[in-house]
Amino acid sequence: MLQCQTSASERGFPVSREEVSSLRLKIEELEGERSRLEEEKKTLEAQLERLTLQGGYDQSKTKVLHMSMNPASAAKQRLREDQARLQEECERLRELVRALERGGPVPADLEAAAGLPSSKEVAELKKQVESAELRNQRLKEVFHTKIQEFRKVCYALTGYQIDVTTESQYRLTSMYAEHKADCLIFKATGPSGAKMQLLETAFSRTVPELIELHLLRQDSIPAFLSALTLDLFSRQTVA
Repeated sequence: MLQCQTSASERGFPVSREEVSSLRLKIEELEGERSRLEEEKKTLEAQLERLTLQGGYDQSKTKVLHMSMNPASAAKQRLREDQARLQEECERLRELVRALERGGPVPADLEAAAGLPSSKEVAELKKQVESAELRNQRLKEVFHTKIQEFRKVCYALTGYQIDVTTESQYRLTSMYAEHKADCLIFKATGPSGAKMQLLETAFSRTVPELIELHLLRQDSIPAFLSALTLDLFSRQTVA
């Protein structure tokens, strides 16, 4: 049994409104150029007629020899060829716009005329995009897994869970905290975020001695966090 199959070169593919508008604009430009050539043709013919009248010869008595490739004939021929070419291109673009507006298949010759990619090229590009998206999704999953692994390692080694709250702000929660809300907030400062500034929280107000000694006097965040860890750990041990 015979089946009617549409060739790959005539399958439709999505075209944006911007592309259709661009084609319409190109048609208008070609129409304008064709009109300009017609005006030049009329001007040239008028000039030739004026030159003929200025010659003052009697066409019934005077025999005029015309060169087969004289400049006037060559100019007329060139104008006719340009007009025919522009007319053909305008018609081809109009047909392409109509096909795109209908949403139907675009013939291969119109695709080539408009510089549009073929259906085969579009399908290949779609495959490449899908492959790139799949690789990107896998990279995101791997990155997420590594981030979680890193956070767990930091928590096990330092005793603090570190969370990013907003841009350049980090919340530290000790594994020995007495309450879930007990946390410290640090903000990265400086051009490269190399310096950290402790922001005031309800919990930070409960350890003013540690802040005074390790942050204000010694200017050491690691010493402050270590001292705080020992203090919280001792509270749980005593309890």
